[in-house]
Amino acid sequence: MTAMPDQNPLPFPEDPRPEREDAPPAEAPDAVAPAPAQLPVTVSAPIGRSGKTPLWARLLHKVVDPWVELDIEPEAPSTLLDSRPVCYVLEDYGLSNALILDRACQAAGLPSPLLPLPVPGDPLRRKRAYLALSRRIASSLIPEAGSTKTHSDSLARLLQAHRTNPALDVQLVPVSIFVGRAPDKQSGWFAVLFSENWALVGRFRRLLAILLNGRSTIVRFSAPVSVRDAVAEQLPPERTVRKLSRVLRKHFHRIRESVIGPDLSTRRLLVDQVLAAEPVKEAIADQARRDNSKPEEAWKKAHAYAWEIAADYSNPVVRSASFLLSHVWNRIYAGVLVHHLDKFKDAAPGHEIVYVPSHRSHMDYLLLSYLLYERGIVPPHIFAGINLNLPVVGTLLRKGGAFFARRSFRGNPLYSAVFSEYMAQLVAGGYSIEYFVEGGRSRTGRLLPPKGGVISMTVRAYLRQPRKPVLFQPVYIGYEKLMEGKSYLDELSGRPKQKESIWGLLWSIPKVLRSNFGQVVVNFGEPIELTDMLARHAPEWDGKPLPEDDKPRWLSDTVDALATTINTRVNAAADVNPINLLALALLSTPKHAMAEADLIAQIELSKTLLARLPYSDRVTVTPHSPERIIAHGLDINVLRRISHPLGDVLDVVDEDTAVLLSYYRNNVLHLFTAASWIACCFQNNRRMARSRLIALGQQLYPFLQAELFLPWTAEEFASRIEHTIDVFIEAHLLEQINDDDGGVLQRNAGQTDEVFRLRAIGHSLQQAFERYYIAISVLVKNGPGTLGAAELESLCQQAAQRLSLLYAPAAPEFFDRTLFRGFIQKLRELKLVWPDEHSKLLFDARLDAWARDAKVILGRELRHTIERVSPEAARPEPTPAPSE
Repeated sequence: MTAMPDQNPLPFPEDPRPEREDAPPAEAPDAVAPAPAQLPVTVSAPIGRSGKTPLWARLLHKVVDPWVELDIEPEAPSTLLDSRPVCYVLEDYGLSNALILDRACQAAGLPSPLLPLPVPGDPLRRKRAYLALSRRIASSLIPEAGSTKTHSDSLARLLQAHRTNPALDVQLVPVSIFVGRAPDKQSGWFAVLFSENWALVGRFRRLLAILLNGRSTIVRFSAPVSVRDAVAEQLPPERTVRKLSRVLRKHFHRIRESVIGPDLSTRRLLVDQVLAAEPVKEAIADQARRDNSKPEEAWKKAHAYAWEIAADYSNPVVRSASFLLSHVWNRIYAGVLVHHLDKFKDAAPGHEIVYVPSHRSHMDYLLLSYLLYERGIVPPHIFAGINLNLPVVGTLLRKGGAFFARRSFRGNPLYSAVFSEYMAQLVAGGYSIEYFVEGGRSRTGRLLPPKGGVISMTVRAYLRQPRKPVLFQPVYIGYEKLMEGKSYLDELSGRPKQKESIWGLLWSIPKVLRSNFGQVVVNFGEPIELTDMLARHAPEWDGKPLPEDDKPRWLSDTVDALATTINTRVNAAADVNPINLLALALLSTPKHAMAEADLIAQIELSKTLLARLPYSDRVTVTPHSPERIIAHGLDINVLRRISHPLGDVLDVVDEDTAVLLSYYRNNVLHLFTAASWIACCFQNNRRMARSRLIALGQQLYPFLQAELFLPWTAEEFASRIEHTIDVFIEAHLLEQINDDDGGVLQRNAGQTDEVFRLRAIGHSLQQAFERYYIAISVLVKNGPGTLGAAELESLCQQAAQRLSLLYAPAAPEFFDRTLFRGFIQKLRELKLVWPDEHSKLLFDARLDAWARDAKVILGRELRHTIERVSPEAARPEPTPAPSE
């Protein structure tokens, strides 16, 4: 039972601030303070009615009473009152509230609220001894927040009557009524939907609430307020009404918060705060000047933007969604596993939490919010693209905590100011937030390069009001089968991305519910303290608030470092599931097929590498045996078995499945970087000096690190190569034939099983080195000072596409322009290329040395093919000399 209010009257201190009808409750003067709880009285049978109660009320009681059981607090509310006339105050009007109040008063031996005040003149002019602060105007099944509150005319009349009649002295008794407080996990779906919340609701919804939850109704009486004391302050009449209303609203707010929890409706609490912030006011003024319009018109535009953006969190909707999603997950998934949540719970207290998960499916935010809610953690407010703000679906997502952002803020400074301020208010208010630093869903299975815009907003919001430390929580979400697999295939084959629509969603539901999507794993990575990042990258910041328009020179570097660290920590919490291991093995063969014994051996090798060379303490690996992994692949229709007298062969079901398997391979590609590098070096070499293998690995590591978000320094990567070599020697994949200068490593000759397994391990990284060589070949072929960065990207993409068309099909990301862009950017960072005054790329002999080193990894025929397909930029035709 929640704490009872103090029995002292509500105070009325002088408040010099200007008052507004819509001022947030937090700004109101202090109201009733809670005191120790008292046991409630439970009324489970109808109470006899006084003959003076109106006939209509007695008739309605006969209808309503069987559906209502009351918990009255305190146990004896009459002890709060004295002999003065009583007028009850409700938070909002409603016939049901009046009937419940009347029943509670008769049960407690208090005067009926449905009879006139026992004073001459009927100061309320309504023949009732109660009034309310707000009128219920909503009527929808799931109401929108934001209904306007107005001061009570009855309260104003009562105050005026006290001014007119000095002998009049009425005590106001605040009464809070809750029909169905926050439900427990055993509550029915509809009971949850119609439980008490912070929104004013319509008559129909209130009726359903009573029918479903009326037997769990709380009526809380509070200590009375003296109207005479309020009048005695001798403030102007309108100011007295406003002040008394604010005190009562503050009181009701505190009681409601203690019973059903805090109001999480950001629309209700944050939109006004956003529009009142100075940066937004300035943006509104600038917009009015640009449009040559009135400030009111610009304000309306800003208000529309804020309303379009803001979430409208609703606990009943979230709880209802949890019921629905429980059935969905059980139907379409073989299980949802969560790891390291306890570590997150240990680190989270006292922090503003920002969840930064990987983004591979629309299921990501539903899964994460559901899991947090089911484990007793408040779901976060989720940064979502405006494309998801579909009819009905958008409303439900918004009530689940989603706030929407347009794809681009460019050219709209007012929208940018409103959105930035909304983010700042979320951070300052302690709301947990979730967003995807990749910007969109990955279509290749790799983490996409992070976008710093929303991270910058978060960091700047903290710097503006560094009150509560911010903790970024990376989350890895791994799937065995993607719900969007078919649409990803279409996009990877060149078809344009289909726009989301409500009809497309509805059409897909039956098919989804009939499918088996395997298991999902959610791993919580190592959290990132923003204060630690600032200490490393902004040591000159003294911890004091920075003005909104202050952009220190270290901010950009801090945001970039934070974005990279987030992706690195996500990768360091990867899960290796059966489909990942099958994809690593089968995609290494030209026909995506293996004999069953070979496939078992390859899976065993991958699991050995993961066990002997742990990537991090947060990486999880499937415990199943290779035989069970193969059986699982057959169960979910990823593999098919071809019987043969010499031994069964297992291959991928079809080419579309093979393309999707490359997606799952790429999820865990980073875990095998050192092993793949070593294996690649022995694709075209039988012997190689150990020291040279390590030195070349260190030289290439910055490019691999940038592409795969690896956590080590170059020296640490060299040490990892050393340990991996030892594992390869123990597995008889390599042997060391002498100890001079670190030794020479050698693989077996011919086509032995060991050579086959070594080639399979190296295949996953081979195409990365081919892309690097394509970029270098195109640069060298065109010469220094010829190509700009964008031109080089385009030519590299064309060369990769042509190579894939002429020879064996490559993975979808082979000609991904983003990967070429990252490689070129890293070349510039390492000063291997640099722009001239015309933004054309220059380079020197070091690039030729890189091309020579490629001989170690790439075969002669492949190098020759790449050089042959590498295009030259179109050169302008020389202008003919003028004729004499």
